[in-house]
Amino acid sequence: MTVASVPLRLNMKGNTQVENVTTAVQRALAGTGLKAGLVTVFIKHTTASVMIIEDEPGIRADTKAVWDRLVPADPAWQHNTRNAGEDNAHSHLRGQLQGQSVTIPFNDGALVLGTWQQIVIVDFDTRARSRDLVVQVIGE
Repeated sequence: MTVASVPLRLNMKGNTQVENVTTAVQRALAGTGLKAGLVTVFIKHTTASVMIIEDEPGIRADTKAVWDRLVPADPAWQHNTRNAGEDNAHSHLRGQLQGQSVTIPFNDGALVLGTWQQIVIVDFDTRARSRDLVVQVIGE
């Protein structure tokens, strides 16, 4: 078994922005030369998440709408009230619920994804920032 880690960086805008990283993850996998195993995509932030979705405009809009309904922005969240100047408690809570990683199998050097499945990063924060990801590949 071999383990390889590939760092990726994205410039994100926040506000539940969705960014497709499927091609970047496949390129990272190809660069390892491994043929079969597992790929984990991990984002090193508490206000962003990794998901697998059908990446089309309607689902992107629906994703934002569902998060706005489930965990709305609210200045009364304790993170905001206890930390002067903070306004992103909802971003942290959304990240906690969705999670910071996904794991995908690969065979013959290619991700094993369904026809419509795409890997995306969702940035829940309230401002633009760079996001660091780790693509970790375990395989042969």
